[in-house]
Amino acid sequence: MNFCLSILLTSVSRSRMRIASYCSSVKNSNLTKVNKENGGIHVTYITKECERITIKGKLGDNVMYLAHSNDIPIEGACEASLACCTCHVYVNDEFFDKLPTPDEREDDMLDMAPFLKTNSRLSCQIILTDELDGIEVTLPPATRNFYVDGKKPTPH
Repeated sequence: MNFCLSILLTSVSRSRMRIASYCSSVKNSNLTKVNKENGGIHVTYITKECERITIKGKLGDNVMYLAHSNDIPIEGACEASLACCTCHVYVNDEFFDKLPTPDEREDDMLDMAPFLKTNSRLSCQIILTDELDGIEVTLPPATRNFYVDGKKPTPH
């Protein structure tokens, strides 16, 4: 049986509670969506259900908008204006250090993200470059949003 597990960890930095999430066994999916007009940079999204979905994006694509255009369930309530943390993802270690350091506004929004880890980033702030080819981002078990009735918002 494939399922995601969460483990509560102690505070790691800046007195933030970190929660590590991992998949006991990640489903190998045949779902590989290709954005044919873009092609080039591979991004693998690992969903809450531990499903791996690989997309091809282009230089300069934003990881959140790339997800939206390929039906990956990342919310992005503020539409990349750095006013929320609903596009929070975990970046795999191999690529985390290749990303620019988050600015103060992104860091402030990450402070509000549930299930925060040391490799947490806002996907709206991850811009694809050649050196990010092959990046994997994992969606956290939940996000902080304004919907309490189970509604799944769609991008505008």
